[in-house]
Amino acid sequence: MVTVRRMEERDIKAAARLEAENFSVPWSEQAYADTLLCDYAYYFVAEEGREVIGVCGLRNIAGEGEITNVVVSKPFRRRGTAGMLLETVLTAGAALGIEDFTLEVRCGNRPAICLYEKFGFKNEGIRRNFYDKPKEDAIIMWRRKR
Repeated sequence: MVTVRRMEERDIKAAARLEAENFSVPWSEQAYADTLLCDYAYYFVAEEGREVIGVCGLRNIAGEGEITNVVVSKPFRRRGTAGMLLETVLTAGAALGIEDFTLEVRCGNRPAICLYEKFGFKNEGIRRNFYDKPKEDAIIMWRRKR
């Protein structure tokens, strides 16, 4: 059974490992450690048993929610784990008074784009050459209350 909870210091190694397994330019353990110290950052992990299988983060930037680091271990994809993480982050943001949320996604990441659209995110622009290894544009997506 998959559960979602707030990320803790003990999860940093697993989160960095997931990033390294899934992203060409992953966050390091130090990046996660530094982020967990920020009072505007809210990070969550999905677990099955005691294994961290997913990570999703939210930053409260001047009252707007920036969603970061959505990653799920390959064997646990297409089982609703990313949706559980995203729902948790959106709920946590709403509890903080955040009404508008944004994120970037690779133009070629169709499964992620479809997931975000399911949660009400819409394409509002492109960041040219945002990603490296390989170079790729990012779609800027927003979910706005108004």
